[in-house]
Amino acid sequence: MTGSHHNEHWRQNLYVCLFGSFTTIIAMTLILPFLPLYVEQLGVSSPAAIVQWSGIAFGAAFLAASLVSPIWGRLADIYGRKLMLVRASLGMAIVMSLIGLAHNIYELVGLRLAIGLAGGYASGSIILVAMQTPRDRSTWALGTLSIGTMAGSFVGPLLGGILPGLIGLRETFFAAGAAIFVAFLATCFLIRETRITPPVAKKSGARRVGTWAAIPDRRPVFAMLATALMLMFANMSIEPIITVYVAQLVSDPARIAFMSGLVMAASALASILAAPRVGRLADRIGAWRVVIGCLVISGLLLIPQAFVTDAWQLVVLRFLMGLSLAGLLPSVTALIRHSVPDNVTGGVLGYSQSAQYMGQILGPLMGGFAGAHFGMRSVFFATSVLMLGGAVANWTVYRSLSRRPAAI
Repeated sequence: MTGSHHNEHWRQNLYVCLFGSFTTIIAMTLILPFLPLYVEQLGVSSPAAIVQWSGIAFGAAFLAASLVSPIWGRLADIYGRKLMLVRASLGMAIVMSLIGLAHNIYELVGLRLAIGLAGGYASGSIILVAMQTPRDRSTWALGTLSIGTMAGSFVGPLLGGILPGLIGLRETFFAAGAAIFVAFLATCFLIRETRITPPVAKKSGARRVGTWAAIPDRRPVFAMLATALMLMFANMSIEPIITVYVAQLVSDPARIAFMSGLVMAASALASILAAPRVGRLADRIGAWRVVIGCLVISGLLLIPQAFVTDAWQLVVLRFLMGLSLAGLLPSVTALIRHSVPDNVTGGVLGYSQSAQYMGQILGPLMGGFAGAHFGMRSVFFATSVLMLGGAVANWTVYRSLSRRPAAI
């Protein structure tokens, strides 16, 4: 288990990381509304090809990020978490600006891959905050930090729909790069990291122990990695079918897009409002109880979503589901942080980020497949079974650990 290290500047670090995560996630997601327009501007003319290349360009960044997250996490353990945030913010500021200079679709895809490889500010912030915050405040701090990510995902597409019309497509990337550069400056000058020296004597000549070999009990770690994947899977599985599903509930075609956007936004807005409060609850009653409870509530809330008869009912249920999902990621991160030694925490949290990215990729794929072949209600039922099964699995692991005094 980890020690009780924390940094007296942990609140200042938290708010700088909150700003940096918000800024970088906005930059990653603002491309969504106008990406097809930019692809067309780069010389792709066929409507089918525009859709195909838009999907490839958008997914490239997240695919690259899922591959390198554990590597950046491991390097953070070795060279320091602040250095990784400086690297990520400077790299993203440069690459984001270069995207505005792309000449063809291949350069765009290559630069989207590069920004995924260079990025990782939000995941690096999670590692730094988890390591530098007092143990009894860690879940609240991580819940507060998650506001930056969720709000960035919410605000990014909104700005992406407004800025190109005001300043131009290419200029939007330059503005995003400038905003990330501000985060880079804040990271350089305002974050105060206390380096934690791994408790391994270097003079002994002992060989460095690998990440997994250094973990005394891997059961809680594997349970949390699976939970992180399930969370993003559940959140994203409805995305491919939402517009078609809402169209069945709305009689006026002109309201379909508005109601679809409202359904998508409801969950994110609820999570933004609830994350710090649920994090504070987890600090009081234990992160394991919050994880299990949130999985059960989310799983149960998915069932009535398959039987709604009005779009507003779906909005309310997605809002309630957002409240329950809010407690999962901060609690998952806190449990991982307190279940592994300090010197491998970054690497393991990097795997957690990869699991989340995989959930973001698999959720829409499986949701679209199930909706097309078994009906849209099947997406809600299948995701509900997954969440409830995850609750049972986590409860089993928690019971097996509860006999130990160190169980969280």
